[in-house]
Amino acid sequence: QVQLVESGGGLVQPGGSLRLSCAASGFTLDYYAMGWFRQAPGKEREAVSCISSSGSRTYYADSMKGRFTISRDNAKNTVYLQMNSLKPEDAAVYYCATVPAESLCTVGRPYDYDFWGQGTQVTVSS
Repeated sequence: QVQLVESGGGLVQPGGSLRLSCAASGFTLDYYAMGWFRQAPGKEREAVSCISSSGSRTYYADSMKGRFTISRDNAKNTVYLQMNSLKPEDAAVYYCATVPAESLCTVGRPYDYDFWGQGTQVTVSS
């Protein structure tokens, strides 16, 4: 079965950290750039970060730069999102997705991404 499965979400206090994982099964991630998006209630899905297929290049939305780090381990068929200094406004459902071309990473449009996981909930609250 071809799927992406996110994990690692949960409840964290402001200023805390979480590491999200996105594990692929049924296909290999090696050939895909990968992105993370998030969607809060009542808001549009927004781009968080993107990483090239090799992991050598990364891209971030301005509000996440310096706080979030995307990485990947192709041997484990997994992409990660390390989130530090979390704020209440970071609370959302976080999704990972494949993108057919790395050039689309800089644009961050959800409809450019073609295969999505089911999402993992991140709650930031004291």
